[in-house]
Amino acid sequence: MIQRRTVLLGAGATLATPYLRAQTMPSTPIRIVVGFPPGGGTDILARVLAPKLQEMWKTNVLVENKSGAAGVLAADYVAKQPSDGTTLLMAHINSHAIAPALQSKLSYNAETDFVPLSLVGVTPNLLICNTAQTARTVPDIITACKAAPGQLTFGSSGPASAQHLALELFKHRAKVYALHIPYRGSGPLITDLIGGQVQYSFETMTAATPHVKSGKVIAIAQTRPQRSKAYPDVPTVAEYGFPGFDATTWYGLAGPKGLSPALAQRMNEDINRALAMPEVADRLKTAGAEDSGGSAERFAEFMRAERTKYAALVKDAGIKIDS
Repeated sequence: MIQRRTVLLGAGATLATPYLRAQTMPSTPIRIVVGFPPGGGTDILARVLAPKLQEMWKTNVLVENKSGAAGVLAADYVAKQPSDGTTLLMAHINSHAIAPALQSKLSYNAETDFVPLSLVGVTPNLLICNTAQTARTVPDIITACKAAPGQLTFGSSGPASAQHLALELFKHRAKVYALHIPYRGSGPLITDLIGGQVQYSFETMTAATPHVKSGKVIAIAQTRPQRSKAYPDVPTVAEYGFPGFDATTWYGLAGPKGLSPALAQRMNEDINRALAMPEVADRLKTAGAEDSGGSAERFAEFMRAERTKYAALVKDAGIKIDS
């Protein structure tokens, strides 16, 4: 897993040669397909990048939301698009690591049907609750779960989503039972969390942060082994007696297979330039997104490691997609 916390401009992401910079970008609009409704972390980061890429590529770069099946529908759609560079995917932990571990009959191959371009960011999930909840520490939540098994509700952006797997890992490690409530994305989930229709969520830090900052939801714990610089005062789940607890969300850009190597390289370089812009870097930092950028090869290696990790978790914890 990538350990550096700054935008990487190493091998494969260096200043472009004249040949690569001359690589012609599509003259028609380019779509970045997001597998969730507006308002979630994937959508937020796509919309941070799109205008910067639009300036560099001299064509409209549009964010298109195709929600459903925790990002799988969008991935399936992009896998079938022409490899001319006009359709990109905001690849996600759900579609490219968790779904392959849980679904044996995916209609796409997460490794061979896409051309990785660049990692956009890795964030912890935040264990959050609405302001009506009195259990606001991990031990108190565990006590409440044990006192009333299946009564505490945890929302996610869908079955087999990163939030769902974080909940399943928590249930497995804490030996508790809680009720999973799936939504079609982080946007509608957070709306219902604030409104009291669901009590808790292991929500992406990107999507949760605006609502934590506004005081509408409470941040209880975060799910990487070390505290994020964006939340230095919020403890990790690991600190509450669950060493090694690690449940992240990550995002990256990819194209359909067949994308030319020269065009993929040009896109990688420009994505890295966008990620390095101060205003973009500040947005990523505020959202807790770390480890951004680097070469396409590094992103491919990262995704392979994540698929291995979640395949092991699903097997060890006996996680089912309908749990």
